[in-house]
Amino acid sequence: GNALLSLGKVNLSVVAIDGDVKNSTYADKFFEAFPGRSFQSFIAEQNMVGVGIGLAAKGYIPFIATFAAFLTRAHDQLRMAAYSLSNIKVCGSHVGVSIGEDGPSQMGLEDVAMFRPIPGCVVLYPSDAVSSEACVAAAASHRGMVYLRMSRPATPILYPAGETFPIGGSKVLRKGEGDAVTVIAAGITLHEALKACDELKKEGIGIRVIDAYSVEPLDEATILLEVAATRGRAVVVEDHYAGGGLGEAVAGALAGKAVLKHLCVRELPRSGKPDELLERYGISASHIVRAARELVRG
Repeated sequence: GNALLSLGKVNLSVVAIDGDVKNSTYADKFFEAFPGRSFQSFIAEQNMVGVGIGLAAKGYIPFIATFAAFLTRAHDQLRMAAYSLSNIKVCGSHVGVSIGEDGPSQMGLEDVAMFRPIPGCVVLYPSDAVSSEACVAAAASHRGMVYLRMSRPATPILYPAGETFPIGGSKVLRKGEGDAVTVIAAGITLHEALKACDELKKEGIGIRVIDAYSVEPLDEATILLEVAATRGRAVVVEDHYAGGGLGEAVAGALAGKAVLKHLCVRELPRSGKPDELLERYGISASHIVRAARELVRG
């Protein structure tokens, strides 16, 4: 919300389209400041994307926002936007089991799989406030479709103000001599990976932690380099179903070059507290610790 508001102040071409959830996505900040550049589609996601395509065709930079789970309704329009080389930016919020008590109908767990195969579509998945603002800015300056995957929970700040997040990049957050395993994560699971790193350090096991914030295009070069340095041992952890997400992107990059464990949501989730659900569905710090130990012990 803050990033979109900032963009609106410096770029008169930026417009916002909301799917009746602006108080949850914080697009309401933009709506209040720029009512003439704000459009309410209500719960008509197909129409919402269509309006965005039309505005992009007229030279505007539309930011379209709703819960990631609801974007599945507009897949046809999103697909055709790509084939029209449309300059739309799509924000899907409230992703994964980490949204907690709202339950599975509201959990975006298929969204990365929906956007990654679309030709030319960039997929960015920030992990904190700094990276979120930077990814919004990167999306605005990029010519073409961008999907921004946004988590719901409040998270600690990981990066200094002003850090840049170029499309196609990644960040190596933890690294040491003799690291035994590389853990690749993004969004909420990046914080779990950092907790796991601290836990394993007590046992004398070092893990390298990569923030793969650019899911598409993926920073394959960095991932290959860091995994090779940890003897070809890797763990990918994501708050997404097994198919089509970060895990499969990394698996493709590492094919034949690593032993890979993929932690993800593998069953229909239920409602609960975020920490409980991360643990229950196998993507919490404790599961990362277990996976790393298994790789080290062979």
